[in-house]
Amino acid sequence: MTNISENPFVSSYNLNMYGTHDDAVFFHRIQTRDYLPALDEGIRQARENIAAIKKNPAPPNFENTIVALESASELQELVTGVYFNLFSAEASAEHQALAKDISPKNAAFANEVNLDADLFARVKVVYDNMEKSNLNTEQKRLVDKYYKMFIRNGALLSSEKKDQLRKIDQELSLLSPKFSENVLNATNAFEMWITDEKDLAGLPDSAKEAAAFEAERKEKKGQWLFTLQIPSYLPFMQYADSAELRKKMWIAYGSKAYKDQYDNQEIIKKTVQLKQDRAKLLGFATHADYVLEERMAEKPATVWAFLEKLLGPSKKAAEKDLEELKEFKKSLSGSSDLNPWDVAYYSEKLKEKKFHFNEEELRPYFKLENVVQGAFEHARKLYGLTFKKMTDIPVYHPDVTAYEIREEGTNKFMGLFYTDFFPRETKKGGAWMTTYRDQGLWMNEVRGPHVSIVCNFTKPTPTKPSLLTYDEVTTLFHEFGHALHGMLSQCTYRTLSGTNVYWDFVELPSQIMENWVKEKEGLDLFAKHFETNEPIPADLVEKIKKANQFQAGMASLRQLNFGLMDMTWHTADASTIQDVNAFELKATERTRLFPYIEGTNSSCSFSHIFAGGYSAGYYSYKWAEVLDADAFEFFKEKGLFNKEVATAFKNNILSRGGTEHPMALYKKFRGREPDPNALLRRDGLL
Repeated sequence: MTNISENPFVSSYNLNMYGTHDDAVFFHRIQTRDYLPALDEGIRQARENIAAIKKNPAPPNFENTIVALESASELQELVTGVYFNLFSAEASAEHQALAKDISPKNAAFANEVNLDADLFARVKVVYDNMEKSNLNTEQKRLVDKYYKMFIRNGALLSSEKKDQLRKIDQELSLLSPKFSENVLNATNAFEMWITDEKDLAGLPDSAKEAAAFEAERKEKKGQWLFTLQIPSYLPFMQYADSAELRKKMWIAYGSKAYKDQYDNQEIIKKTVQLKQDRAKLLGFATHADYVLEERMAEKPATVWAFLEKLLGPSKKAAEKDLEELKEFKKSLSGSSDLNPWDVAYYSEKLKEKKFHFNEEELRPYFKLENVVQGAFEHARKLYGLTFKKMTDIPVYHPDVTAYEIREEGTNKFMGLFYTDFFPRETKKGGAWMTTYRDQGLWMNEVRGPHVSIVCNFTKPTPTKPSLLTYDEVTTLFHEFGHALHGMLSQCTYRTLSGTNVYWDFVELPSQIMENWVKEKEGLDLFAKHFETNEPIPADLVEKIKKANQFQAGMASLRQLNFGLMDMTWHTADASTIQDVNAFELKATERTRLFPYIEGTNSSCSFSHIFAGGYSAGYYSYKWAEVLDADAFEFFKEKGLFNKEVATAFKNNILSRGGTEHPMALYKKFRGREPDPNALLRRDGLL
């Protein structure tokens, strides 16, 4: 396409038809070939806008410098946002390959802006005069954010060091998407074909039917296909009687992108070294010191102390959980020998014995469509939001559904919401929330957000709808909590809106939503049998509640294992790391419950820290669990759908984004700082 005005990003962008959903992303028109020309045009426009800011003869002020910068690169942000969202959710090989061009272009442009001395000089004038200006809290926060962004990206460096920073950022821009691509390819590369039905012993019908459906899809009717996608992998590990096949699956899952054709070891070493070099260039001792400067925790010592505080009780409880599991296995088989690939299998059986139910009994009550409507009903009862399915909004895959969000009572348009629930070979594993546009100033108006959640749930089969596991229900509510944080944002500037908060605060709105599916009052809104429409029995809900603390020690230790591993990677001297696996084993020696199994490695597929935003930040999940446990105690005390508490949570947390320090927002909601023992109380670890 030679005429840039015909590029769908540019032509649709220039239509400027806004108001309801007229400005939805035009997925149906975008071809892979459109991204690079649109990105080049976006960067050209941004450069023009930035040149105008610098040439402005008026003295620098909030409007002509900070707000002008906030709006300078909208087309570039749009193209980049759509590209990288689809890189994770719907990426052909052709789409993936573009990352090697798009990432360096974006990195170079970011450096061009962040290292522009004239531009920084204007920002500094506004920053230095901030207290004398008539700015509100949000505006001051935005000035502070931009000033720190320039400093943290090299504005004060010498020209020689700026060149070093540019080189580092160029290299890092290529490593992250490559890591992600390798994990996806390694996941897709493994297939376990079963031809003898005897090998399916123990598996529930739902798992067998899904595996037969996958095999038929690949033109091998009469066989069964199991993969490393969680809806396939997890039921196999929980129910398959064959220890040999469980071992095969477990080792395949635990060795993704390690010592295979998609090996990530060199990428890890290079990434960690470059992040360390970058931090030192900017005056920080380690990458963790750099990251934590803008977190609630503030410094590595705080994170280490926090993780250590949880490690003692978690390890003790986990060892007790493991001993119970070994004794249980001995009662069944005469041997207490337990391997890592036995844990999910015997845990499921032990849970069934202790609480008189298994996960499969719950599935019929969790038809995906009902669970989605249940999440919507929670949003209505708590926060006054309504959702309407839209068929005229373009989507990027037939599995995706689009909704219009409105405010109950006023019918005010709040934004758009996309859901994408099923695994496919073009989508990375896991679950996440993202936005195609954050709420706030866009095209000279404050506009609503376009929010999306992407998951990998159990697919429907020819005979059954998608029936979720309880874990999948929890995951859906978790991601929907992030989505609510985006949807309910009432900020002026996108940089501070929605989930643009400190990363050890961002998991509070998501994790608190998980609590409602542990309560009968929450489950009663949607948990109905997919065939009879009977509500979930009260005794089954009671069993779920009792089982909530089951193996809480092992679950907590697992999260601490990842948190400690992450912190060790990002505080160590990278130049001393020769062997990725030896380093990981040393970092996790206190959190391991089993001897190391040769050929496995977690770091090589740890996308959160090497291809996501969680480097030196994985502790955030446990940190935010303390906040969510404490916050939910307030709801339980006043009532699960208490309007007063829900409104306080909406007005002080969900709608405020990063417009104030997270602790200030939390104290406005709760009236005090969080009680650190709330999490240990909830998990029964005190």
